Amino acid sequence: MKTLIFSTHPFEKPFIQEAFKLKKNQEFNFSKDHLSIQTAIQTKGYDAISLFTSDDASAKVLKKIKSYGIQYIALRSVGHDHIDLKSAAKLGIKVANVPEYSPYSIAEHTVALLLALDRKIPLGQELIKQNNFCLDSLVGFDLKGKTIGIIGTGRIGAAFARIMHGFGCKLLGFDIIQNDELMEQTDIIYTSLNKLCAQSDVISVHCPLTKFTKHLVNKKLFKSMKKKVIFINTARGSIVNTVDLIEAIENKTIAAAGLDVYEFEIPIFFINHLDKPIEDKLFKKLQSFPNVLITGHQAFLTNEALKGIAATTASNLDEFSKKGSNVNELF
Repeated sequence: MKTLIFSTHPFEKPFIQEAFKLKKNQEFNFSKDHLSIQTAIQTKGYDAISLFTSDDASAKVLKKIKSYGIQYIALRSVGHDHIDLKSAAKLGIKVANVPEYSPYSIAEHTVALLLALDRKIPLGQELIKQNNFCLDSLVGFDLKGKTIGIIGTGRIGAAFARIMHGFGCKLLGFDIIQNDELMEQTDIIYTSLNKLCAQSDVISVHCPLTKFTKHLVNKKLFKSMKKKVIFINTARGSIVNTVDLIEAIENKTIAAAGLDVYEFEIPIFFINHLDKPIEDKLFKKLQSFPNVLITGHQAFLTNEALKGIAATTASNLDEFSKKGSNVNELF
């Protein structure tokens, strides 16, 4: 099988190359370009492609790559909101994702954002660079005894819950499926989304992006939150309405926000903009707040996670090549 790997980044190349060493029947090439209607021509002569979260796998793009002979798509992510699965099925293109990799990569990054905001680490560093060692603006709070609201308690949300349980926090959860094992391990209490927001000192988002969760966190929900809450999103940007988030920051409903994702991140993240100024006004507004900490979709970026993603991607393609089907297929 011959595969073209789109949106390749230097940080993942060695892991992909190592994973494919064990797959003798696989031939692959890298492309740093995103898949789009303009770059679809690159798929000519290939059997399969591998996509990242920034690629465009909309209906028109899928129709184009199908005309060039693409039969399989291996996603290098858990999330698949960037691909039109219904169109892929109609076209006979089989799609597989990476259903899981180290959940602690994202859970631990969430904790890092929370601690940095609570203890005002970024502001402290800025003051020290100015030789200002006054502590007056750096007062935080103990996490022990605080209430942490977790929206989505799948593998990543559960990993975050276990860590915060270790901090001595009270845990509230919201999910369509309750995790019985997690309740036994952490004493997490499942409740309604509104009650979670009203009672939590910290709210962290860990649910997938679907048609039901798009803009799940909006103006109405922000209004139900406890004043001065710390809000963290390491899931998907479009789960949160950015305009409403900015308003909640400005009216001080939110004391601080940690964001590893952004609703309109595709033209911004994973790209060096030193010579190309960012024109997105909403993003620039978020950047301007001293109590907002943004990381560029790097929560997954650990050796363990990258190794797992590459290994599963290579295995998915290998299974497609040998069997024409895959245990990780999306339907």
